[in-house]
Amino acid sequence: MPIIYFNERWILRQGEGYDSIYRKGMDIGMIKIAFCDDDLSVLKEMHGLLDRYGTAYHQEMECFFFHSPLELLAEIEKGLRLDILVLDVIMPGEDGLSVAKEIRQYDAAVKIIFLTSSSEFAVESYTVNAYYYQLKPVCEEDFFRLLSSVIAECEKVKQHGLVLRCKCGITRIQLEKLVYCEVIGRTLMFHMENGKVLESIGCMDELCSKLSSFKNFLHPHRSFLINMEYIQNVSYRAITLDNHVEIPIPHGKCSEIKSKYLEYAFNRKQVFML
Repeated sequence: MPIIYFNERWILRQGEGYDSIYRKGMDIGMIKIAFCDDDLSVLKEMHGLLDRYGTAYHQEMECFFFHSPLELLAEIEKGLRLDILVLDVIMPGEDGLSVAKEIRQYDAAVKIIFLTSSSEFAVESYTVNAYYYQLKPVCEEDFFRLLSSVIAECEKVKQHGLVLRCKCGITRIQLEKLVYCEVIGRTLMFHMENGKVLESIGCMDELCSKLSSFKNFLHPHRSFLINMEYIQNVSYRAITLDNHVEIPIPHGKCSEIKSKYLEYAFNRKQVFML
């Protein structure tokens, strides 16, 4: 049974391998942030900074504190997905850079901020697509500015992102980088701008419903959903995308599809009439 501590603003829950701090009224869209450092005094300092930041900026967050990188990795392997990870570089057993490389196998989207007293690993930190490299001791003003920046970035991604349950785990994709999606049986195939294809079990109609508020997506065929930002050409028989993939157009729907695309392009001021 976890031990629960209450105070004026936070609920602190000690669980299996990590401490989890929840703001009251927490919801699934809340920013998730974790700290991992072998120095308990640093974790205590981060706890205090986060408490003061949440109060000053009225920011609700779900927070996790790890004393060991192995505990952090174990929870991520179990399915824990974070928006922000503040990770010490120099730790006994396994250093922060190695941990970050392992985390990237499960989660390509988490914003990693390295926290260390040494600048010698700064260049190497960007090999794991680090968001920032923060030197100790931590200045409260600078840390608050950094938190505001990374939280704003996370919220922007959440507004224009989609969370998928894939073979590799739970993955968040940015919708502007989704070229098109096709359904084969009960599997949705998400084709990304970088050429990567993500598979997730789902229904095309449900996906179209979820993305109905995004005007850049077109459902020209029962098996395809395409991002109109990547359309190169619309002919009588097919839509050709920038990656040269051709999406078939059902008989009799060409005029309707052309009209929808032209309306979208006009609204985006992407049309020049000759």
